[in-house]
Amino acid sequence: MIDKRMETIVEAVADIRDGATVMIGGFGEAGSPIELVHALIDLGVGNLTVVNNNTGSGEVGLAALIRNGQVSKMICSYPRTANSTVFPELYRAGRIELELVPQGTLAERIRAGGAGIPAFYTATSVDTILEEGKEKRIFDGRTYVLEHGLVADFALVKASRADRYGNLVYNKTARNFAPVMCTAANTTIVQVEKMVPAGDIDPECVITPGIFVDRLVEVPKPMLESTLVNEGVSYP
Repeated sequence: MIDKRMETIVEAVADIRDGATVMIGGFGEAGSPIELVHALIDLGVGNLTVVNNNTGSGEVGLAALIRNGQVSKMICSYPRTANSTVFPELYRAGRIELELVPQGTLAERIRAGGAGIPAFYTATSVDTILEEGKEKRIFDGRTYVLEHGLVADFALVKASRADRYGNLVYNKTARNFAPVMCTAANTTIVQVEKMVPAGDIDPECVITPGIFVDRLVEVPKPMLESTLVNEGVSYP
């Protein structure tokens, strides 16, 4: 079995390239891998397609990545939230592309991608602008829209505990999109609050098995998006 621990965050993200598709875990602040995203900013790659539930808050984390001009397209459910100012401004200026996906459909598209399912039908978005240009079929008298599975080159996620093999446990709702993103990416990079010896995690409590994790970096005291936003922090 492989020891997946990396010495630094910089080392963990070093091979992310221009034009990559990157899934970033998090539901607002919960499960947001701020340190990994900031390392991606420092790396300086651009023309990224990012898959996330939203577009970040304030000028830190994902919002900072977008503000820095490194994201060309967002695939998300909530492009504008209470503290989301960066993305709406760039979108109105025509400087970033948006693919809007209903939240449940987004989760299922990622899950399908990770399971090797190329596409599926769902009734969500029928008779809305989100069905435009998509194939539709009728099953048992009801109309459904074809949605394609999502895969990525990289996934950046945050976990609470991990062993060196990459078995992950999340902090309650901080798991949100992370487990399915881990399965749908070619390379999964995880920042973890605490590394524990192999065998310390009850197998029944493992949410993401190590087979879906490629790199681990320990971040004992991760930053919180809300604290950074309230303090007016702008990264970099």
